[in-house]
Amino acid sequence: MQVAVVTFDGFNELDSFIASALINRCRPKGLQAFITTPTPVVTSMNGVETKGQRPMEFVTDADVVLIGSGVKARDVIADDHLISKLQLDPSRQLIGAQCSGALVLARLGLLEDMPACTDMKSRPYVEAFDVTVLDAPFHAEGNMATAGGCLASQYLATWVISRALGEDAARDVINYVAPVGENQQTVERAMRAVQAGEVALR
Repeated sequence: MQVAVVTFDGFNELDSFIASALINRCRPKGLQAFITTPTPVVTSMNGVETKGQRPMEFVTDADVVLIGSGVKARDVIADDHLISKLQLDPSRQLIGAQCSGALVLARLGLLEDMPACTDMKSRPYVEAFDVTVLDAPFHAEGNMATAGGCLASQYLATWVISRALGEDAARDVINYVAPVGENQQTVERAMRAVQAGEVALR
């Protein structure tokens, strides 16, 4: 399975890089993430220049699409040409958004019947689309998920890995990257966050 980690200019490094790094630990099992950008090079909110691994058109063919956040999210949703490249289909793709990435999903009309998680600064803009914002780090319904707070990107990655390869694979990845001596707590916290977010729809 291929994962497009959509990364716009002004992106938050924690959102794009944590998710892609965790998911790419599953490459031997056939799950691989690619930084997917609208231009050959994008610059982060802190001035880090990153070369895209896939063009924006890749989102159409990807099995999973994760929309990262950034300081230019409102510019992104105001760009009709850019938005038109995001041809997403939750009936056949896993689709997730991190923080202000929820604003992109709202702009695409994919959150009409689903509450979302986002960061505090993005919350009023997401709510302006008549989307209910939850006071939670993660929420998923069917093939769609949102996460709020930079470090919640690990929960989005945990969700993707669990859906693609099973919970054991997700536990293995989180266990490997966990702070030494905090492995069990870190794994359980991640799994608990994802499971609690999914329970909300049942």
